[in-house]
Amino acid sequence: MSLISEILDHNVRFVQNREYESYRTDQFPNKKLLVITCMDTRLVELLPRAMNLRNGDVKMIKVAGAVITHPFGSVMRSILIAVHQLHVQEIAVVGHHDCGMINFHCKALLDQAVQSGVSQDVIDTLNNAGIDLERWLTGFEKVEEGVRGSVKLIRNHPLMRPGIPIHGLVINPETGKLNLIRDGYETTK
Repeated sequence: MSLISEILDHNVRFVQNREYESYRTDQFPNKKLLVITCMDTRLVELLPRAMNLRNGDVKMIKVAGAVITHPFGSVMRSILIAVHQLHVQEIAVVGHHDCGMINFHCKALLDQAVQSGVSQDVIDTLNNAGIDLERWLTGFEKVEEGVRGSVKLIRNHPLMRPGIPIHGLVINPETGKLNLIRDGYETTK
């Protein structure tokens, strides 16, 4: 049986048994918080539990390294929608130790892409078209650096509501321990 078949079979039982009822909420986050975090599988259940978050409490965006790479990309668009339309009043950027984006370099990904069948001509065309693949596909040396960069990009965005607290945290993916890197309340005073 394929993975998607297993998912769909489970879904039939989930709906028939009305298991969805315990997850009902609306589109507005109860805690008025937006969390931007990494897509690491270790954080799927650990992060919400470590932060005392339940279904409906927050808006959550998951992106590699918890890093926002472009001030006018889809991640920043989602942040602005959350703040201006969905009642978010605070933002927390949460990176994690042992992140795959630490010392991640563009060359390794592009080499793997070519090995997987992506034409070198495509990569050359993107580079020649002015797309900075090196900047876009590069990680960071320290997770704190990535968190600070994302916090700064959000805080300085011209469409960000002034005075919104933007916190930076790092979580240990083994224990769930959170370390505060940037206290968003201090920068709103």
